[in-house]
Amino acid sequence: MEDEILRIAKKIDKMVQKKNAAEALDLLKELQNVPMTLELLKSTKIGISVNTVRKQSTDEEVTSLAKSLIKCWKKLVREPSKTSTKHKKESAPSCQSSPKPGQESGSSSKENQQKEETNASDSLVKSFPRAPSTLDSVRIKCREMLAAALRTGDDYISTGANVEDLGAQIEEAVYQELRNRHIKYKNRVRSRIANLKDAKNPNLRKNVLCGNIAPDVFARMTAEEMASDELKEIRKNLTKEAIGRHQMALTGGTPSDLFKCGKCKKKNCTYNQLQTLSSDEPMTTYVFCNDCGHRWKFF
Repeated sequence: MEDEILRIAKKIDKMVQKKNAAEALDLLKELQNVPMTLELLKSTKIGISVNTVRKQSTDEEVTSLAKSLIKCWKKLVREPSKTSTKHKKESAPSCQSSPKPGQESGSSSKENQQKEETNASDSLVKSFPRAPSTLDSVRIKCREMLAAALRTGDDYISTGANVEDLGAQIEEAVYQELRNRHIKYKNRVRSRIANLKDAKNPNLRKNVLCGNIAPDVFARMTAEEMASDELKEIRKNLTKEAIGRHQMALTGGTPSDLFKCGKCKKKNCTYNQLQTLSSDEPMTTYVFCNDCGHRWKFF
């Protein structure tokens, strides 16, 4: 069954790459007949493929069917323990009516079911210890808000992550570092929530859900480390420009009467040229008026 789902996922991904998402209807219908489990969702990551098709497709039937599948799979993520309990009750009569050898197999079957229940309730981040429970109302509220932030979008469905446990792990790491619930603690939690909800930075949330960023590491990350790639690039350019301006101020510049100040209308200026863009672009000229102190870029 896993191979079949992986085959469908690869076909869907190819259609998405070729922007033929509208042709995925037959594949989605195949998925409707697949008895999906939480383990299959985790191992195949079929939820990511179906969600991508839902976002890209303009066909109403494809979009509707994709939404229906995701809605059904959400129930598997939210209620894993109920499903496991149901299977456990159904298998109980056969265990009671069997003889001694059968009772041994029934015992092993019971152990397997308990293992499945444990695996289903665990998040994808298996190597991280479960956070201890707390009765503190402030900490409980922070854990709930972190879990809600992790539910932003549909990534938590495709990864199979237990957002409640993950939110508790992040909050526990913040609390253990600061050892209080004062302003620093609240600001740290707020910054995690804001960055997890940032629509322009979905990769951060995905990495936390998949376990690529450990909860204790995420709890200590700075604003610069959590920033999106776009924001990091903007900050890098601003830093580069600031360094360039500082270097220009130190060198003093080259005197010239080729430039006319836009404020005092005089030509007593100095200029510097810096390579602020890529190497194949022309250098940027910074002009400084020695009379009034006005500074501008010359293009």
